[in-house]
Amino acid sequence: MPSDDPLVAQHVLEFPGGYTRTTGPVIGRFLTELRGRHIVGVRTNEGKVLVPPLEYDPATGDPVTSEYVEVGPAGTVTSWAWVPEPLRNHPLDRPFAWATILLDGADTALVHAVAADGPKALSKGSRVWPVWRDRPTGHITDISHFAPEVTKIVSNVRAEYRLQAGGSLRVFLEGVERGVFLGGRCEQCDQVYVPYRMSCPQCGGLIPETLELPDTGTITTFAINNLPDPRAPEVPFVSAYILLDNADIPMIALIGDVPAHEVRQGMRVRAVWVPEQERSKSMANIRWFAPTGEPDVELS
Repeated sequence: MPSDDPLVAQHVLEFPGGYTRTTGPVIGRFLTELRGRHIVGVRTNEGKVLVPPLEYDPATGDPVTSEYVEVGPAGTVTSWAWVPEPLRNHPLDRPFAWATILLDGADTALVHAVAADGPKALSKGSRVWPVWRDRPTGHITDISHFAPEVTKIVSNVRAEYRLQAGGSLRVFLEGVERGVFLGGRCEQCDQVYVPYRMSCPQCGGLIPETLELPDTGTITTFAINNLPDPRAPEVPFVSAYILLDNADIPMIALIGDVPAHEVRQGMRVRAVWVPEQERSKSMANIRWFAPTGEPDVELS
């Protein structure tokens, strides 16, 4: 009886000692240069540089010249395909891209592996450089892979420093420790500055005395922040410039006790102080400013 099962015979083609073939003068020159960590192409009669080199011009069929041209080593990616799961015989054991790379000085592209941090790290036009194996032997795999140009580095940054408050800043912070804001009036410019400073930033005149200001003011402008901040009451939170009553320049502070979307220019606010026994010479004595409930001020 005939059977519908297919007839299957397994065949294995194998060269246990390795398959040896001659390279010829052109490919041989290319592989020899790779062993010396150089990449060369060959020039055609029309002046184009073929990489990898060929014995005949693929456009005309004419033999190439005997002129070899060193190219690269860097090149530009002209196309690429991402390999998320490398196979056993792939050049890299991690995700990589197969790419056509137009080496500097070449007119044809070389296909090779490109190691990148992910598919978004590559694009048409990406610049790449070869990464050589430790011991080149005269094989295309002497180039382990290509890697993108270094365009950024990540450095751990941490700075420790001490700020010693002196002069006008110390005077201001001593006032904040007592629960008051200290400013200064320039008699020549008739401007009140807060925090207190010893000289006028406009005319340079001395400001010999401090002026105690109220802890109420008006929001002149503000920003809604969506990144966490240990000083903020919640996220999102608002930081605002607040013009204290009787002052002529605003100071920056947090806004609390009100939803961020309800904060507005012209809103009247008052400082919310930490308990007196917890205070120090620091702006942390002010938790934030909170609405007073007074009518908004029309800003000029």
